[in-house]
Amino acid sequence: MEGLIKEHERLVESGTLSNSLEHIQEAIDHLVNARESIAANPEQTNVVLAPLQKRVHDSFDTVQKDLAQVHKYQTKYAKLVDKKFKDKTLPQMDYEALTSQPGLINRAIAMHLLREGQFSVASTFMAEATRSQSSDITTDDMSMSGTEHDLGIDTLRSESLRKQFAMMYYILHEMKNEHNLLPATQWARSKSDELNRRGSNLEFELGKLQFVWLYTGRNSANQRSSMLEGRERALQYAREELCHFRPRYLRELQQLGGALAFCPNLQQSPYRRMLANNDAFDHLASAFTREFCSLLGLSADSPLYIAATAGAIALPHFSKLEVIMKDKRTEWTTEHEIPVEVPLPPSYRFHSIFVCPVSKEQTTDSNPPMMMPCGHVVAEESLMKLSRNSRFKCPYCPNESHPKEAMKIFM
Repeated sequence: MEGLIKEHERLVESGTLSNSLEHIQEAIDHLVNARESIAANPEQTNVVLAPLQKRVHDSFDTVQKDLAQVHKYQTKYAKLVDKKFKDKTLPQMDYEALTSQPGLINRAIAMHLLREGQFSVASTFMAEATRSQSSDITTDDMSMSGTEHDLGIDTLRSESLRKQFAMMYYILHEMKNEHNLLPATQWARSKSDELNRRGSNLEFELGKLQFVWLYTGRNSANQRSSMLEGRERALQYAREELCHFRPRYLRELQQLGGALAFCPNLQQSPYRRMLANNDAFDHLASAFTREFCSLLGLSADSPLYIAATAGAIALPHFSKLEVIMKDKRTEWTTEHEIPVEVPLPPSYRFHSIFVCPVSKEQTTDSNPPMMMPCGHVVAEESLMKLSRNSRFKCPYCPNESHPKEAMKIFM
């Protein structure tokens, strides 16, 4: 893998067309200058054209050499990619959950495009998806539910989302590129009640970072001043904007106030780590994105991206399983349960699961977990097999109970 990474870096550095563009521009400049010279003095046409042919010819020869070099790097990199990632047949599944749900797939794609700020692409996609679905359904189907309903995003809703995400990307641009926290602060104040109900500290963190940014002597991304001047501005900002946070964030405000006493020797103070955080804007941008999407009823990350990533992680396990099943001539018949455990990262685990200690199978909606009066839990099918509709002994303690006394657990 290291060889592939090195070759990719070499391709990025040398396998570009920048040199070719420069040489092409040189040829264009020669032609333009020659035309202007001939237009100014037609009698010198032969004198001007005599060296022009060689100059243009040399420029094109240099471009051909540049293109050959680029092609060399691209070919070498492509061979390494083919060697490292050999083409394999994808696992074949008899049960395709989304085959009969094209509307869900279209909705996921449209939402992903909107979330990524690709508004024109999203608009074109929804128009084409609507046109495609219109040709596949009958008039009766159209009267029951329109294609916009099939997409899961009606026109007004998609326009509303487009405006919301356009505002989000504007705020993120100002925050990350310009280090301007004002748009984010104004948005947080307008959503203060909703954020407080969620227990969010976004509004305070924005004010805290603005305090630090002023204290360290910076007004914007391109302006700096002395720390003594910054201390005065930070103190004035805290008096005007941070006082109402005192009931909830008194300790944090005391730390900010204590840091003022160490000006200008902030690097030798116990507050240097709190105030000298180079990734503060990136972390706050992630927190802002999470809160913004939460108030829209959406997850912080794109569901399409999460599904594709989880599928990429699971694919090698399914490929290996298919080979084993072919060798042993076995089949997996359970539709709503995968045959192997997929080691997804913790951030990709959104739902609690329960594996019955008796049957060693994961519970489902049709086979939910049931808690007996003693507090132990088994799957409903295991409960019925153990009890046979009569009193039975818990498999993990001496207590006896009746199946009717068991309670269904909702996860």
